[in-house]
Amino acid sequence: MLLLPFLLTLAALLLTGCTSSDDDQEEGSGVPPRPTQRPRSIAPFWVNPDGKAARQVRTYGKGGRTDDAWLLQKIAAQPVAEWIGVDDPEGQARGFTEAAAKADREALLVLYNIPHRDCGSYSRGGAADGNAYRAWLDGVLKGIGDRATTVILEPDALPHIADTCTPPQFHEERYALLTEAVGKLKGLAHTKVYLDAGNPHWIRDAGRMAEPLKRAGIDRADGFALNISNYQTTKENTAYGKRLSALVGGKPFVIDTSRNGNGPTPGGDDPENWCNPPGRALGTPPTTRTGDPQIAAYLWIKRPGESDGTCKKGPKAGEWWPHYALELARNAKR
Repeated sequence: MLLLPFLLTLAALLLTGCTSSDDDQEEGSGVPPRPTQRPRSIAPFWVNPDGKAARQVRTYGKGGRTDDAWLLQKIAAQPVAEWIGVDDPEGQARGFTEAAAKADREALLVLYNIPHRDCGSYSRGGAADGNAYRAWLDGVLKGIGDRATTVILEPDALPHIADTCTPPQFHEERYALLTEAVGKLKGLAHTKVYLDAGNPHWIRDAGRMAEPLKRAGIDRADGFALNISNYQTTKENTAYGKRLSALVGGKPFVIDTSRNGNGPTPGGDDPENWCNPPGRALGTPPTTRTGDPQIAAYLWIKRPGESDGTCKKGPKAGEWWPHYALELARNAKR
């Protein structure tokens, strides 16, 4: 009998995340406050009521694991980016943007399908060639249409040029594809675009990222993104972003704060300290109210609880990992 009221309040919270005003998102959710509950973020982005974290919350609730369910509300109640897949880019983009528009919200999408992606590492893959990428992108464009959308364009694509991981023979095509993508996305009525620029512990010299960003069309983009799927602190990303911004015409930037609440793993002995490191925590909830005119938003671009790859006993990259999600939520400072 006690389970039914819990599930009803849980459902109310998830629905509120899709339709509430900014003030409603911060308070008045109808869920009894608990010491472990994360406040709702003030952000204009859509909260997916059927996201992986939300489904896990329902599973835990039905199974009587109410404490774990409340912990995962810290993730389920927040807007996280939707990564567009390869099978039906038009249908996925349309589904997410229409749901966001219906809720009077903005969709947050990640496009991650560049040829020769991730240098053959855990997230390797991408489109077979440039023409396949263009066809995929055209589907995304049709799906977005004139609905309000923020796009994070091709994580890792430019940093892997800067660090020479991507072979030189692929550089020109990559620049061309990214420039075209920026131009086409900005041709839509209500779409913002941010190019990935790594993080301060990857490409340590901001000057090395400036030319790749320029060649990829940063002049037409709304700005650049930092710390995608990484754990570097917001403070370090802010300092790095301001140095880089000064080199690319003062462009603003967004920071992925999804898992940087405890910063990176201490020490440098592990060459894969970016991959499912233990002891990490959720960071600042998504918001466009950053208090800094150069920082356009704190976003959860990497979806907390999804694996970085098959390291440290994790599942494949992008797969949901409840154990890691709970750890991130449990270690969160708010």
